[in-house]
Amino acid sequence: MKCRRCRDRAVVDVRRHNAAFCGPCFLHHCREQVRRAIDDFDMIRPGERVLVAVSGGKDSLGLWDLLRELGHDADGLYVGLGIGAYSDESGRYAREFAHARGLKLVEVDLEADHGFSVPDGARAARRAPCSACGLSKRHVFNETAIAHGYDVLATGHNLDDEAAVLFGNVLRWETGYLGRQHPVLPAAPGFARKVKPLVRLGERELAAYCVLRGIDYIVEECPMAHGNRHLGYKEALNAIEERSPGTKASFLFGFLERGHPRFAADARDEREGLEPCLRCGAPTPGDGRGEALCAFCRLQARATGSGRP
Repeated sequence: MKCRRCRDRAVVDVRRHNAAFCGPCFLHHCREQVRRAIDDFDMIRPGERVLVAVSGGKDSLGLWDLLRELGHDADGLYVGLGIGAYSDESGRYAREFAHARGLKLVEVDLEADHGFSVPDGARAARRAPCSACGLSKRHVFNETAIAHGYDVLATGHNLDDEAAVLFGNVLRWETGYLGRQHPVLPAAPGFARKVKPLVRLGERELAAYCVLRGIDYIVEECPMAHGNRHLGYKEALNAIEERSPGTKASFLFGFLERGHPRFAADARDEREGLEPCLRCGAPTPGDGRGEALCAFCRLQARATGSGRP
């Protein structure tokens, strides 16, 4: 098997592109896919400061490395979620990556800074752990990006992630979510611009990228993710992709081109009528009296017993 680009011996194949690459050309391929995503969707503009949400896994650390390779001013953000040894280990990988490359890593500890961990929040609010985790991360990511003056918040959602989310949203016809499913969520009062530069790369490509770049990352799945519907959607799409390479990319990018514009108004409507949360000031659906609490503050109140839920 020969490299498509230089005809040397290939070490990585990418079936959906019907192509194989040697090591250096595969790294070039990954950089080009991220550059194309950034350019096509106007994600990051020259001179902007980027905050990359990093978990210690291959996708987020690979993204941070790729953005720096492409010349972007990118710092990292690690959020300690209090998930026992898993959080300890994932934090170690994020810190070692930043230290080895002389990069800035902003850290927020959910329990120390907000009074509860993800397991605490899930139990108190009777929410699925992944629901409490996602809610907490979204709030802290956005809050930290705004507080530190970053122009862009980048997350490591890859092609497989986005196709699985789209699959779930279509199965349930979640029109608001479909309206927000886009590689860029523009900045708005109280919201940082959020971007997903890995939408053109799959999980397998990110794993190969990290191996070739010598990036150590946590391999274990979060112990609280067992039974997550998102993983089931990924498995279903993986089975289809195995039989028909390129299906995930066609599904996702076909939606972005032809489907997303039909649902965008639903997402815009959801942002109308937002008002500052009574506790933290984050935008949240109003109650007409200026006393609304955002979902994160309600979760925090239940988990810590601090005032009304």
